[in-house]
Amino acid sequence: MTLVKTNNDFWFPSVIDEFLKPDFFGGKLSMGLEIPAVNIKETDRSFALELAAPGKKKEDFVIEVDDNVLTISSEEKTEHVEENKEERYTRKEFGFSSFKRSFTLPESVDEAHIKATYKEGILTLNLPKRKEALPKPKKMIEIA
Repeated sequence: MTLVKTNNDFWFPSVIDEFLKPDFFGGKLSMGLEIPAVNIKETDRSFALELAAPGKKKEDFVIEVDDNVLTISSEEKTEHVEENKEERYTRKEFGFSSFKRSFTLPESVDEAHIKATYKEGILTLNLPKRKEALPKPKKMIEIA
């Protein structure tokens, strides 16, 4: 028994939808923009957000929290000029890359104590939970 009826005669829109997804090109969008991959994990005491951004320095990142929205961004400009005086030409190569990722934080996150580290191409943010959101220890009730 089929719960959802599909029309297999007209597959073209689904192919177009799949092609236009940002992940279709392995995280790259058209016009040379890259979206770094992100892992998010949760423990009893915190969340951890890992963003893959190899080849950068910690100074390249801007991390902001505003109105429960965490925003991570980076912008990089490179320029290389090579001159050859014998042939009298200048070759100029330049590049520009940037990204911006935003995440809505759950109310359980303690924004005042968020910490970030960058090591071996991974930007890691530790998002501790508020004391109210931490699991309560087991309480034994004595029978009177």
